[in-house]
Amino acid sequence: MTMTAAASRNQEVRDRAEESLRALVGRPEARLHDDQWAAIEALVVDHRRALVVQRTGWGKSAVYFVATALLRAAGVGPTIIISPLLALMRNQIAAAERAGIRAVTVNSSNLDEWAEVYRAIDAGEVDVLLVSPERLNNPDFRERALPQLTGATGLVVIDEAHCVSDWGHDFRPDYRRIRTLLAELPAGVPVLATTATANERVTADVAEQLSVTGTSTLDDVLVLRGTLDRDSLHLGVVELPSPAQRLAWLAENLKTLPGSGIIYCLTVAATEQVSEHLRAAGYEVAAYSGQTEETQRRTAEADLLGNRVKALVATSALGMGFDKPDLGFVIHLGAPPSPIAYYQQVGRAGRGLSQATVVLLPGREDREVWNYFAGLAFPAEHQVRATLDALAGRDGPMSTMLLETQVDLSRSRLDMMLKVLDVDGAVQRVRGGWLSTGQPWQYDEERYERVRATRRAEEQSMLDYVNTSGCRMQFLRRTLDDAVAEACGRCDRCGGVQFELTVDGSDVETAGEVLNRPGVAVDARRQWPNGMAELGVPLKGRIAPGEQAETGRAIAGVTDLGWGAQLRALFNPETPDGEVPVPLRHAIVAVIDAWELPERPDCIVVIESVSRPQLVRHLAEGLSKYLRLPITARLVPDPASTPGEGAANSAHRVKAVANRYQLTPSEPEPTETGPGSAGGVEGRSVLLIDDRTITGWTLTVAARQLRQAGATAVRPLVLAAG
Repeated sequence: MTMTAAASRNQEVRDRAEESLRALVGRPEARLHDDQWAAIEALVVDHRRALVVQRTGWGKSAVYFVATALLRAAGVGPTIIISPLLALMRNQIAAAERAGIRAVTVNSSNLDEWAEVYRAIDAGEVDVLLVSPERLNNPDFRERALPQLTGATGLVVIDEAHCVSDWGHDFRPDYRRIRTLLAELPAGVPVLATTATANERVTADVAEQLSVTGTSTLDDVLVLRGTLDRDSLHLGVVELPSPAQRLAWLAENLKTLPGSGIIYCLTVAATEQVSEHLRAAGYEVAAYSGQTEETQRRTAEADLLGNRVKALVATSALGMGFDKPDLGFVIHLGAPPSPIAYYQQVGRAGRGLSQATVVLLPGREDREVWNYFAGLAFPAEHQVRATLDALAGRDGPMSTMLLETQVDLSRSRLDMMLKVLDVDGAVQRVRGGWLSTGQPWQYDEERYERVRATRRAEEQSMLDYVNTSGCRMQFLRRTLDDAVAEACGRCDRCGGVQFELTVDGSDVETAGEVLNRPGVAVDARRQWPNGMAELGVPLKGRIAPGEQAETGRAIAGVTDLGWGAQLRALFNPETPDGEVPVPLRHAIVAVIDAWELPERPDCIVVIESVSRPQLVRHLAEGLSKYLRLPITARLVPDPASTPGEGAANSAHRVKAVANRYQLTPSEPEPTETGPGSAGGVEGRSVLLIDDRTITGWTLTVAARQLRQAGATAVRPLVLAAG
């Protein structure tokens, strides 16, 4: 084919591509960017593999939907889009339908549709199948649909591809499995990976995993990397010393911000507190987190898209792919631990606007939250080996729940570790759970330390962003290795935007009342963990109603914006044991005074502490005097027990505390209402005192012990939850 003929053919393909684009976006004047066309040409004409790193709103989804339309018209098989979030999948399906592309998904929320989806795939009626990376290793999907799809697919798309890289800020182990899928594709099947946020290191890592040859030269992968700047974004930082001042600033200034937007918080507790205060201030807002029920999340997303709320107060669960071109602002109440993660979130603003406001309100407590989540990193080698040994010694698969009885890890960390081991070939997911493959596996401590070091450097970079005297956009772009020579002219450092740095004293007082209002529920456990027999503990099923605790109370959770800081300081391992601090004494009294109990407790029972005996004793004795209730008994721990043992895992925690405490009647002590009682708890309603509850199992076991001793009710009261 002559160069002229080739150019003519490519122009014809581009003309058809732009026709598909216009159908997709519904605008007759729409044209492809040069890099959009370069990516489509690589996929459709050259059948190459490509990585597109472009800012949010650039049009990455247009590339794969237009490429799909062209490839399907040429008679090739359907496109597989590997996408990380259900909300993102819903947006992608809606966009595909606008272009006449038949898109379906297989995920955990549409189980009743799977059979029809498989039938449609078999019949060739599907243009696009969206799946999560986790779905690739679901045994039913892997055996029922994946082989046929792998052999017949016309295009594979990896959305949010930075998740492939363990250098990325949002690494997901199942994304590593994609490399195996790519290796099994027939020759000539094009592959597209897209992301909005990746520095050069992450870009190189992802591109290498896309490589057909697997070499480091990456000659077979087209990398299209554009500027990450968006002219509409006006960045600023407002530093205020206290959570109450930051919340007051938000309530005062939210009305001045354009349109509707997102207020990001670092914890679920913060989303609830902030949304409560803003609603009281007259704003239409809703809380949104990973703990929000699915139908409520969909409603909240729709309300934000339809501008029926001023803002969603969200954790990072409102994340990748949320598509609202007219999002007018993004505010962070607390800084994320990475400038890359921060820029991905703020990049959701202003995609279709000439100006959008971005404000960061950092807090002194941010680093404490970062440290907490840093503790959820890849487990230590002895925990990994214990898991592999448990699987190797089992005849047949083990469920994750059963593995929890063998390894002292939380469900989320155990699940993450198993996925990494699966990708590394040491274990395999099958029907019924997990199997050992018997393949040798090496604990790569050097790799994990490099990742930890990267995380620490990113945290420091986020602090540097707050304190920089230079252009903020320039700082973020340099952090993402995006070449930039000039200041943006739009941020608070460049003079392009200014924010009020003071707040009204009465508003601060009102915000402080919300944050410092003590009292959160401590919900009782109702079900024993599965597999306790494996640990030699004869507890299973539902906890008998006559052995349960009632709902209790705590001053606050340790991640709360108000009392959380004082509680974290109190329970810091470096804080010496001592009396309850005065502010917390007043707070626990306020909790009691506001607690509407159906009956007054008859007595107090205290769970004595190995690590903080003085704190617990002082708390119990002070409450005894205030309530004029006798301390009837104490639950005395085995002095050889280890404080906090098994706290990461429910089964191991129950094993640790099931027989730890001896119920010991107190010596008679006079009270202001008369002599005390040493007569135990039989026939009495008990106020159960402890310093802190994390898993809830100590209180559960203690309540069962007291109910079996004849207590008519047990209501826990603690300083801190979580």
